[in-house]
Amino acid sequence: MYRGINEEHVHTRTASSVFDVSHMGRLYFTGPDAEALLQHVCTRNVAKLIVGRSGYSHVCNEQGGILDDVIVSRYEDTWLMVCNAGNREKIVAHVKSHMAGRNVKLDDTTAQSVMLAIQGPATLDLFREHVPIKLEEMGRYGFVNGSYMGQKYSVFRSGYTGEDGLEVIVSAGVGVLLWDFLTKEGGAERVTVRPAGLGARDTLRLEAGMPLYGHELNETVDPLSAGCGWCVDLTKEFVGAAALRRIQSSGAARRVAGLVLEGKRIARQGSGVFSGSSQVGEITSGTLSPTLGNSIAMAYIDSGSLDKADGLQVDVRGTRVGATVAPLPFYKRAQ
Repeated sequence: MYRGINEEHVHTRTASSVFDVSHMGRLYFTGPDAEALLQHVCTRNVAKLIVGRSGYSHVCNEQGGILDDVIVSRYEDTWLMVCNAGNREKIVAHVKSHMAGRNVKLDDTTAQSVMLAIQGPATLDLFREHVPIKLEEMGRYGFVNGSYMGQKYSVFRSGYTGEDGLEVIVSAGVGVLLWDFLTKEGGAERVTVRPAGLGARDTLRLEAGMPLYGHELNETVDPLSAGCGWCVDLTKEFVGAAALRRIQSSGAARRVAGLVLEGKRIARQGSGVFSGSSQVGEITSGTLSPTLGNSIAMAYIDSGSLDKADGLQVDVRGTRVGATVAPLPFYKRAQ
């Protein structure tokens, strides 16, 4: 946190903020069997990614539980997987366990590189001003890579805030220089990129209805129940595919949902969701939305109760607070 979560949140929604997300894992795969390996461990059909495109995917265990959610990017002769920091060692071990007999090399460059996320409606114009990289032809989830003054970079048009923006990977030493360039203050009337912390990143992603590992996603949750069936291709074989087909056939017992609570009290992770005297769900994330001014939350709710969705209440520190099911995302940026 730099100036406070609310201030950083609002600046991201109205201008541009830079987040240091270097803690996230950056795993590169090379070799003739790299694509086959990623097809085997990822729920998404990564073979459909063309060079210069990224795609969101889950990595599952045999039971269909989510080991992590990742972004996979296709270079000319290399693949990149960005994973969550707390799951990096688990994902490396999982992927290596499926590398036997495949001609693939895995390079974990997390400690040698920096990853910055620059997010907000003013981001692209400000980035062009600071860094001479052509961004005109890069659409959402596209990326470019190259070198500038002898330093390699990758710039992705992606992010985790619900705003347009970029994510940049450079060497560790260059990362400090890039941070300083981006956050250099201008005049009083000039919009600038300002630092923001992971607290603001969490409130931003929750408004945007984006799941967070350890909250909406974990090894006891499957992608279909998590509302992420769009990143699962059940026409191909991958680790966990058989289990996910069974869930699809029988229907998910519980599903993720958005809730808007009455008043301003915040529902915390683990709080019960009730229908009458029966607990029918559990809160996974909650906050008081700086953009909307409402108390919002995401929760897993029994499918039968969610289909009715009448008279739900959330236990907020011993007090039952009325809640209404709301479509996700809570916030969607103007196009």
